Amino acid sequence: MARILALDYGIKRTGIAVTDEFQIIASGLTTVDTKELITFLKRYISEEKVELFIVGEPKQMNYEPSESEQSIAKFLIRLEKEIPQVPIKRVDERFTSKMAFQTMIDSGLKKKQRKDKALVDEISATIILQSYLQNPT
Repeated sequence: MARILALDYGIKRTGIAVTDEFQIIASGLTTVDTKELITFLKRYISEEKVELFIVGEPKQMNYEPSESEQSIAKFLIRLEKEIPQVPIKRVDERFTSKMAFQTMIDSGLKKKQRKDKALVDEISATIILQSYLQNPT
């Protein structure tokens, strides 16, 4: 089997999570500068089999797209063009940042460590991926 890779896309940086080859466990992989994201993904898929990209879909409480959806939509067009062999699915990402922050508290990270926005993004991507694994639609 191949891995599934999830992205918590942001204008400055993107959190990335990945499954194991059996698609059972979601783990944080890294956070990359969004300007380098396509390069990173191309390099990663040249080394690992990836069968699907999961990209967080930010929505407001009324299910309307959030402001950041415009930049994500532009990125998705580029991603499909640059890496057409890997399909893309979207997953609602509401509350993932809050859940990531709570995860950091629950795991005992100190206040200074919880201010690491890159870590929050990576954990958010892991939550997005875990959400998909629990309900693959």
